[in-house]
Amino acid sequence: MDYQDNKYDSGILLLDKPKGISSNCTLQHVKKIFYAHKAGYTGSLDPLATGVLPILFGYATKFSQYLTNSVKKYHVIAKLGISTVTGDLSGKIIHTSPVYVNTNDIIDIFNKFIGTIKQIPPMYSAVKYYGIPLYKYARLGIVISRCTRTVVIYQLNFIQRVHNFIEFTVSCSKGTYIRSLVYDIGKLLKCGAHVIFLRRLQVGPYYSSQLIKLSNLYSVENKHTKQIYSFYKNSMLKTFLLPISSIFLQYPQVKLFNKDIEDFKKNICISLFIFSKIGLVRVVSGINKIFLGIGKINKLGLLIPKCILNN
Repeated sequence: MDYQDNKYDSGILLLDKPKGISSNCTLQHVKKIFYAHKAGYTGSLDPLATGVLPILFGYATKFSQYLTNSVKKYHVIAKLGISTVTGDLSGKIIHTSPVYVNTNDIIDIFNKFIGTIKQIPPMYSAVKYYGIPLYKYARLGIVISRCTRTVVIYQLNFIQRVHNFIEFTVSCSKGTYIRSLVYDIGKLLKCGAHVIFLRRLQVGPYYSSQLIKLSNLYSVENKHTKQIYSFYKNSMLKTFLLPISSIFLQYPQVKLFNKDIEDFKKNICISLFIFSKIGLVRVVSGINKIFLGIGKINKLGLLIPKCILNN
């Protein structure tokens, strides 16, 4: 691996979120295990869902927007013919209908959702209305009028249909609600639908094959007493954390030397004599390739610091 970070106690934990608990509850478990004060996650998952939940420690939290804005991919199983109040199997049934559609009908409907679409966030969601999450209104039986949101469905790949269950994968932009997508698909099929299985397979450069289970973290913690934990903490974190720079491996790399390194750290723009691409780049020190942050090259060849990993 040809890169490193200059903040060894910061980084990204790729956690396999367990089914049945919220993303925030999962975060609190992890913070307790690592005695972490500064940590957060990107891209909330429903309690029903499992899969990729990136947890950012320390200085990695400065770069959370780049993961939040990245492409997400999900594995979904939905049941046709039944709609629920939550859009998944955790809510009570509000509508049932016979299912008369065939597989070709389903694939045709899928094709209508590829591209830029409008969605209405579910009432059972963390979207806030006057500072209060919508799900709190929903639990009181209050329905709030929600504005549509623009999202992008990059791919919607049908896998199979077994009786009234359909299985597919979807790649989408940030802010996409899979429950809303399934609801809208069920509406066009004129039979209703709800999510019964949801697993996130990808967040940006990270995939489900890289995940660590919460139970594995607890098993490691249980081998060490609290008396020695503070001594062991950093080596344990380094075992599980990916470097901050791993978020940006797909970005073009720019190497800086000497005074340019110091200028970049001071948020000073730098004129590049040689540059091949305009846009966001991963900035490293030229000799040891230590990650310095993210910059943006404009059409004049000026490197503009965007997010800096401070010393």
